[in-house]
Amino acid sequence: MTAALEVDLTSSVPAYEQIRQGVVAHVAAGRLRPGDRLPTIRTLATDLGLAPGTVARAFRELEAAGVVVTRRRAGTVVAAGAPVSVDGARRAARQYVERVRAAGLGDEEALALVRSELLGAYAEPTVRG
Repeated sequence: MTAALEVDLTSSVPAYEQIRQGVVAHVAAGRLRPGDRLPTIRTLATDLGLAPGTVARAFRELEAAGVVVTRRRAGTVVAAGAPVSVDGARRAARQYVERVRAAGLGDEEALALVRSELLGAYAEPTVRG
């Protein structure tokens, strides 16, 4: 895991919830991507100075929400299709607009690409150029 998590032990927000919120925030911001591996429960608990059960609860809640998946040999990883917040989606859209403009595509071509992906039509849209 490349993104750091912090827990404020003086906060009224339970530690497991701070971990859950932290992982969700990192996923939404793109700092954690599908397939990125989270530390083991024991490692993260040691790093944060928490009981393993606290971290395990956070991981269970993340898994129930579809943010992570846990597999025996692979460990806990960010799920493909993990929920993204509106802010994360907006940031991704902004990056997309910057990239298509840099590539010289017009608005209609950019929208055609998005429409194609949304509809699952993997045929190349007609692009003038």
